Amino acid sequence: MALRLGDEAPNFTAETTQGPINLHEWLGNGWGILFSHPKDFTPVCTTELGTMAKIASEFQKRNVKVIAISVDPMDAHKGWIKDINETQKANVNFPMIADPERKVAMLYDMIHPNALDNMTVRSVFVIGPDKKIKLMLTYPASTGRNFDELLRVVDSLQLTAKYQVATPANWKDGEDCIIVPAVKDEEIPAKFPKGHRAVKPYLRYTPQPNK
Repeated sequence: MALRLGDEAPNFTAETTQGPINLHEWLGNGWGILFSHPKDFTPVCTTELGTMAKIASEFQKRNVKVIAISVDPMDAHKGWIKDINETQKANVNFPMIADPERKVAMLYDMIHPNALDNMTVRSVFVIGPDKKIKLMLTYPASTGRNFDELLRVVDSLQLTAKYQVATPANWKDGEDCIIVPAVKDEEIPAKFPKGHRAVKPYLRYTPQPNK
């Protein structure tokens, strides 16, 4: 059965470019992002891994570990990383899983049913400290991923995990949030001392609580 939001991220042990890891142990008490690539030495994925390497410090600030996966073997990964660093002016410093037997790919339902049996779809999984899947995104081969959006989503997930708020369309870190319907009007002053504005009884905004 396919994975769904809220499911526990399947645990696994795998070889990576930084040695063997057990996913849950490697994540520890922090957040994680697992993102897959169809094959090594592919053009769009080369730009994606380079972009992730350039902004890896932003994820580190948020206590988010990043790990990539492809079904190609380790020696291919190492050669590809050299190409990525050269062409993207980057330094890939996060682990890449070698999954030639497709064990992790199958565990995370990454094998595209309408493509080659070794063609992993380009998926992103954001995993919370509770090891639950908080976000899943799947991209077509022709469209590069937006890593600014991944940072935005992580900011939202981490904020809404701590406070009884949701984030509106196109929200960015520092902007007003929406008070969730479960919070009663009389509870707002104590929970949100920065104040609030009610546009409708069900649409109540408040300044971002942790800013």
